Amino acid sequence: QTVTVEVLDHLEHLALVDFRDAEGVERLQKAIRFADQLREVNTDGVEPMDSVLEDRCLYLREDDVTEGNCTNELLKNAREKVEEYFVAPPGNIPLPKLEERDTFLQGS
Repeated sequence: QTVTVEVLDHLEHLALVDFRDAEGVERLQKAIRFADQLREVNTDGVEPMDSVLEDRCLYLREDDVTEGNCTNELLKNAREKVEEYFVAPPGNIPLPKLEERDTFLQGS
């Protein structure tokens, strides 16, 4: 299965991963071929699992703060915040224009 420029553009924006060179595109195509093999597995009658540890009891613990309580002090370090959350910066890779990517996709 080939990777189109549009799919590549969409994946780069979702994952913030640079597939700008032929090696990156080939790695992506190998991952797609591997994932396509999973479609061949017959899953008829197999119920979805909630957890890979379904045969064990999973206990939740209380999330009690025992020390610290320094939210305001920590948030002073944030460049940008929304309510009481750090805002992660956008991806730090410059994504090429669609027409720039078309050239190396043709060679793969």
